[in-house]
Amino acid sequence: MTDKEQFKQLSYERKCVYEVISENEKKDMFTLCEEYKDFLNKGKTERECVAQSVKAAENAGFVKLENKSSLSAGDKIYTVNRDKNIMLAVIGTDDITNGFNLVGAHIDSPRLDLKQNPLYESDGLALFKTHYYGGIKKYQWPAMPLALHGVICKKDGSCINVCIGEGENDPVFCVTDLLPHLGKDQMSKKMTDGIEGEALNILVGGMGIGDSDVSEKVKYNILKILNEKYGITETDFLSAEIEAVPAHKASDVGLDRSMIGAYGQDDRVCAFTSLKSIIDIDTPKKTAMCLLVDKEEIGSTGNTGMLSAFFEMTVAEIIEKMTGACSVTTLNKVIKNCACLSSDVGAAVDPTYENVSEKKNASFAGQGMVLMKYTGSRGKSGASDASAEFVCEIRKILDNNNVIWQTSELGKVDQGGGGTIAQYVANLNIDVIDCGVPVLSMHSPFEVAAKGDIYMAYRSYIAFYKDR
Repeated sequence: MTDKEQFKQLSYERKCVYEVISENEKKDMFTLCEEYKDFLNKGKTERECVAQSVKAAENAGFVKLENKSSLSAGDKIYTVNRDKNIMLAVIGTDDITNGFNLVGAHIDSPRLDLKQNPLYESDGLALFKTHYYGGIKKYQWPAMPLALHGVICKKDGSCINVCIGEGENDPVFCVTDLLPHLGKDQMSKKMTDGIEGEALNILVGGMGIGDSDVSEKVKYNILKILNEKYGITETDFLSAEIEAVPAHKASDVGLDRSMIGAYGQDDRVCAFTSLKSIIDIDTPKKTAMCLLVDKEEIGSTGNTGMLSAFFEMTVAEIIEKMTGACSVTTLNKVIKNCACLSSDVGAAVDPTYENVSEKKNASFAGQGMVLMKYTGSRGKSGASDASAEFVCEIRKILDNNNVIWQTSELGKVDQGGGGTIAQYVANLNIDVIDCGVPVLSMHSPFEVAAKGDIYMAYRSYIAFYKDR
């Protein structure tokens, strides 16, 4: 063996997905990604993602956990929490006390939420006040078509689903911006201050109606339109959840169509591949579970976030229906023996801004699924930091299944950082590691992911369910 050959054998080198996979695998990759684009277009909010997940699960033979009095190997079940969480499971042949394999992702994304009292008129225009959700660059949101998605719950107890701006003939909405001719003061500010949170007001109308006794004619027209279409009054906004999201559809990016550009790929790219993998597996040895949660972008809080008791409550119910009873001791033993892939995106190196990354420990688009031993910021604050033993176990599974993967940190050590649901899963005494898709333009209204990485993420979760 030459020194060159031995060096190659001894050293670590990333692989490009497209140079490794076969033509048949490429066909499977493109087919998977077409299905993924449809999921993105139909699931721009957490509620819509849950509805899409339920539909896909039921089409694959999954039934509600609540409708099962007992569970045995091969059963496929799901349960929904407040229309914003879903947990799916395929019951394995192994004793449940030996634990289960969990893949968890989040289905919320940065956006603009309407305030509880949003509608006002000013200077002959009607607008909605918003409160942004999650980590956004505020300057990215003006002068872009927006759609309104959500639910309005009326005082009589009825709830109305809202989706305006996605249909071919629907109107769209937007946050306006200053023309450059008058933007001297605005453009002299820091980028973080150029657009203030209270300036993210959505333009919704400009034509007034009514006689001289009506003081706000444009607002009156908007209220009348909403009342005729949905039967609501302005008071009903007090019990509504309306999200403003980009109105564009998921699209192929690049002349070679090697990437997908869309809103909400953090973390719906991992949610989709997690969902797809549990739907596609056969009866596993260890019970397989997929958990899609809300509120990750604002700290995983609330009764639909990872910090909710929903996960443990559902696990306890599954144990009880498998064994006839579930004590606290049994629940603790089961959870201790579990393992989890925290399915979340990584930051791909951007050639235009590569100075924020330390390239030996960064992920690259098209070079496979990314494993992140830890996230956090600066001194690993907010990270779970997977053990060497668990990283080794996952590494072996991936290699044995010919998955193309890479490792990454979230930027240079003191550049910034971020977190996932991994730390909260780890707090339950579960082995966990972040495992997902590297993304460009993360948290922007148009994020970009490589199709090869999406395909490898799906393959990763299948391998984890099958071989661990």
